[in-house]
Amino acid sequence: MRYLKENTQTALAQLATYLTMHNLTISCAESCTGGGLAYAFTSLPGSSIWFKHSVVTYSNEAKQIMVGVTDTTLKQYGAVSEQTVAEMAHGVVHQVGANIGISISGIAGPDGGSAEKPVGTVWFGFVLNGISHTRKMYFVGDREAVRLQAIEYAIEQIVELLPIRN
Repeated sequence: MRYLKENTQTALAQLATYLTMHNLTISCAESCTGGGLAYAFTSLPGSSIWFKHSVVTYSNEAKQIMVGVTDTTLKQYGAVSEQTVAEMAHGVVHQVGANIGISISGIAGPDGGSAEKPVGTVWFGFVLNGISHTRKMYFVGDREAVRLQAIEYAIEQIVELLPIRN
């Protein structure tokens, strides 16, 4: 993937090797990245061995229907929240029986931000062995830059969470 930073390309290759060697699968539920993470995964030959499933859950309705985010969660915390990405990641794992789930929901801009959640706010959910890990990041730049940084962060973070670089 020429558009990914070199260290992200390395992390992606490490992830693919690790998942293949350990017979693990990964799935993702994406909102603001619109399938960009799935695109990065499938850029690698042989990704069908370890990449199981992806859903783009851009709307709140899609988050509810496709990955089981509750109406209560969306009303209480919003689509861009720790609670929502945790439910998204668990939901995508549950839907297809993947070993690992990644979810992304954020505000890529140029509008849609608020004082509490400015443009560039992105939440990530990771499910490994049934355990949820969430992260919040703030990225700068235009819409494309925020989305790309979110994709890169998701790849780099899952590599950090798995025992790959030890």
